[in-house]
Amino acid sequence: METIRGRMSLDLELSELSERLADYQQITLDLGTGDGQFVRHMAERQPETFFIGMDACRENLRANSQRKLPNALFVIAAAQALPFELHGLAQRVTINFPWGSLLAGLLNADPGLLTGLNAVTRPGAGLLIHLNADALATAGWSLEAGAEQVESILNANSWRTRSRANLNASALRGFPSTWAKRLAFGRAPRAIQMSFEKC
Repeated sequence: METIRGRMSLDLELSELSERLADYQQITLDLGTGDGQFVRHMAERQPETFFIGMDACRENLRANSQRKLPNALFVIAAAQALPFELHGLAQRVTINFPWGSLLAGLLNADPGLLTGLNAVTRPGAGLLIHLNADALATAGWSLEAGAEQVESILNANSWRTRSRANLNASALRGFPSTWAKRLAFGRAPRAIQMSFEKC
């Protein structure tokens, strides 16, 4: 599994990963982590949880992956092809404001993404998704219709809805990610937060 710290790339074996995770009961996987700001922020504030940020674009991760945190790891991989080393590890998965292929995978029931989500999570795991209006409009969906589509697909693939709430510009400004703050001042500063539990 390819990991990154700053400009350095390192292949991490399963045994090495197991050693790093040995002292952590809670593991959160952030898919499509972008520049990794969310993972860094959360790892600093929740030292008892291990956070894994994953993105296919290594350039975005260089800055935030430089800081060495004992409870954070950044992985280079696509959400549609999650590394086998992560199977059965995550107690929680977050997907914050996806766009491009990750958003398309959620909207179109990509089998690689859905199979991977089930593979990397433990029984009873939580899934938290934030969808924003601008990204969905670019994909040809309204915010409400896009959220309903994603919810329907996840409900049909082992994920039960726990809650759903609208987020306005103020909520986006308070969310700990670079992208959320950009969205807060964009042309469609609206989003929906949905949480699910693995059946």
